[in-house]
Amino acid sequence: MSAPATRPLLFLDVDGTLIPLGTPTAGQQGMQHGHTETPVPSADAHPLLHKVDPEHGRRLEALPCDLVWATTWMSDANDVLAPLLGLPSLPVVDWPDSDEVGVLHWKTRGLVEWAQGRPFVWVDDEISHADQQWVSTHHPGPALLHRVDPRRGLAERDFTAIESWLVHVR
Repeated sequence: MSAPATRPLLFLDVDGTLIPLGTPTAGQQGMQHGHTETPVPSADAHPLLHKVDPEHGRRLEALPCDLVWATTWMSDANDVLAPLLGLPSLPVVDWPDSDEVGVLHWKTRGLVEWAQGRPFVWVDDEISHADQQWVSTHHPGPALLHRVDPRRGLAERDFTAIESWLVHVR
């Protein structure tokens, strides 16, 4: 019997992705109505935590992939965001100290290295064409670099694109 195929990774950013940076509007697309009350953050918590949609945790956990924090929040993502989203503690990409400047996003090389050839989705609000190009030539496996609109954060259309890609990469 052969070993099961390795599940794809989903590298998840926080600011602009799970925490929208724009001003919410009535009936903002992607926001769920009638979801349960979220825990009240402490007074010294991130000022935009109230924008986190707790329904995203269920949606993310249902995806056929392994979730990984890919954020400057580092382990704080597990301490602060995972409970708000109802997620278990997730692996965290440990970013090397780097002063690299250029058109390539500072996360790109690290994510490709962390993936070690596994298929992956990178969900972020700062992905550029340069990142797409670099990953396509330096990562041996399939990869979806999915840019989220930072004003809205993760929305229904983003989940649809991610789910569709994951189904087809398997």
